[in-house]
Amino acid sequence: MTVAKENAAMAALDFVETGMTLGLGSGSTAEIFLERLGERIAGGLKVQGIPTSKRTAEVAIENGVPLIEPDKVEGIDLTIDGADEVDPQFSLIKGGGACLLREKIIAHASERMIVIVDQGKMVEMLGAFPLPIEVDPFGMALTAEHIHAALIESGCQDAQTVLRQMKDGSGPLITDGGNYILDSKCKKIPKPADTALLLSKIPGVMEHGIFIDLADVIIIGETDHAKVMELARD
Repeated sequence: MTVAKENAAMAALDFVETGMTLGLGSGSTAEIFLERLGERIAGGLKVQGIPTSKRTAEVAIENGVPLIEPDKVEGIDLTIDGADEVDPQFSLIKGGGACLLREKIIAHASERMIVIVDQGKMVEMLGAFPLPIEVDPFGMALTAEHIHAALIESGCQDAQTVLRQMKDGSGPLITDGGNYILDSKCKKIPKPADTALLLSKIPGVMEHGIFIDLADVIIIGETDHAKVMELARD
């Protein structure tokens, strides 16, 4: 699996050019990309990056990747990020690393988004991976009720939702933005666009993990190569 992630990360480097401002995604595959990007920078490549999480910022600094605040750039040329699921229409589920709000802000602001994954992340229908939803802690139980109703209305037959906890059991996980994460075990999300729209209308939902019309390129790492798929947009 590590070899597949390595191949995906290396293929993504082919899209990076000197002078670019990069959105730097989060997750294990994105961290491999940062390591290889650091090697290219040491060899003379000149880029700057905007990290989508504190962890990403730490890994970037460790690998010599220059960082810049998002409010200090006029635009973002390219974002490279991972995903928890990718369907044939390039819709994604993201947020397993609890960085979905910042990841979506940066992806939306980018001219192009490249998603680097291994074959196991490719699915025919989103939903097997629990859908992360970032919520304000205030009135969370009320928000959760509305989330459940929205999921059922949009065709998700099973929508059990749980509050994500810290791995050490010390309490709820708190995102970099100070919010909580609700994970909805939908199993199947037959209409991602409908689900995304209904969730976005709920007060208290800061962001959800359905990424639609954001990914331009999907790079699937395999053990001996990487498959590059580009979406043809009208």
